[in-house]
Amino acid sequence: MTTFEIDPGRLFIGGQWREAADGARTEVVDPSRGTVVTTVAEAGAADVDAAVKAARAAFDAGQWSGLSGRERGRVLLRVAELIRAEADEIARLESLDVGKPITLAHAVDVTNAANDYEYFASLAFSLDGATRDTPMNALAYTRRGPLGVVAAITPFNFPLILAGSKIAPALAAGNTVVHKPADETPLSALYMAGLFQRAGVPDGVVNVVTGAGPVAGEALLRHPGVDKIAFTGSTAIGRHAASVAGENLKPVTMELGGNAAHIVFEDADLEKAVGAVIKGFVFNTGQFCMGGPRLLVARPVYRTLLNILAEAVPGVPVGDPRKVETVVGPMAGEKHLRKVEEYVELARKEGARIVCGGERLDLDGGYYYKPTVIADLANDSRVVQEEIFGPVLTVQPFDDEDEAVTLANSTPYGLASGVQTGNLARAHRVADRLQAGIVWVNDWAMLDPAVPFGGVKDSGFGREYGPEVLSAYTKVKSVVVSLD
Repeated sequence: MTTFEIDPGRLFIGGQWREAADGARTEVVDPSRGTVVTTVAEAGAADVDAAVKAARAAFDAGQWSGLSGRERGRVLLRVAELIRAEADEIARLESLDVGKPITLAHAVDVTNAANDYEYFASLAFSLDGATRDTPMNALAYTRRGPLGVVAAITPFNFPLILAGSKIAPALAAGNTVVHKPADETPLSALYMAGLFQRAGVPDGVVNVVTGAGPVAGEALLRHPGVDKIAFTGSTAIGRHAASVAGENLKPVTMELGGNAAHIVFEDADLEKAVGAVIKGFVFNTGQFCMGGPRLLVARPVYRTLLNILAEAVPGVPVGDPRKVETVVGPMAGEKHLRKVEEYVELARKEGARIVCGGERLDLDGGYYYKPTVIADLANDSRVVQEEIFGPVLTVQPFDDEDEAVTLANSTPYGLASGVQTGNLARAHRVADRLQAGIVWVNDWAMLDPAVPFGGVKDSGFGREYGPEVLSAYTKVKSVVVSLD
């Protein structure tokens, strides 16, 4: 029996499951069938206020922040152990909620979530300050401490992983958390709330409020009891969140939209490059801020690569996410599917060539779209410049390295980029010139909690993962002791 069968869709505040103050609930839809699977509580401002106050009380009481880093690290290790022990159930929920193929939910989402808590447990063990040599007759040293209450606001596409990328370092540093998951995909967040409790995280340290962004999310952004905002989502909403934080002088990290370029040079291993290219735009049904939806190909191999994609892409298994052989599942919701359709229709109106795909897949009433490759678009087309967030790949030729870099950097985004080449010097040279927070060479989406990622330009600021992220969840205090 799962947590949802025991306490279906309640808010988790102060270690207790409770209904929303006004009793409101919202539906959760299985995107593979378009059917309602459950309902969850829809938090209002009063519920957010209760969650923030619970987090503040836990922080002020030192229930978590007062523990040593090693003690916190041991609890986070238990979280990782429980995630691995309950991988089947967590993967099932993530697949049901988001439409992820069950195989990928296991191999990617659950595995990475466990790795997140394990990695940040190790950093909690070694979180410390430093002594500083100065010309003063004094002992100068720094201490690192938690910020307080962290508001973690996460999107629909990777609910489990993107929650862990915020909650794990926040807890490692000694903070308390109020998590507001996407209203469309709240199930793994609620499951994790119970898992934290069983792992030994004290009551009030992690709180989960489900509900609509304009209501619960806005209340959380504006709450005076929140000390830091960690946000992943669209650039438009990120701008708003950052402006609200700025009004109240709160630190923020913003991991926003992306529209990454994947560059294939003529000296690349085309067989390997094609695999990386397909993975880059169909992974998670293209609902991946670090996906590679823009393919830039050296002109000598442009037609060859297009022909290979025309043959290979239709063979990618699309279908029921419950089947182990499925690689591409449904879009997460009807509105996301309609958005993809609108962009492909715009490409047609602009005279683009639909190499393959370009239409819905009628299956079980779900929100499926065939992986689509589009050629012959101008670089200033909205289809090229904007974030589609679906299984759509645009393909453009280039004549030399400078043009490739110019095209890659031509959008407002800068989250990820990729380079396919057999020339090591070129790989380093081009990677250095690309305006992106992470650059992959001869593969795509190689991610690990030890490797920081984040954006530049409209893709946001701040970094998640790596030891670098702890600077976003701690404050540094300097102590200078006179030795006179």
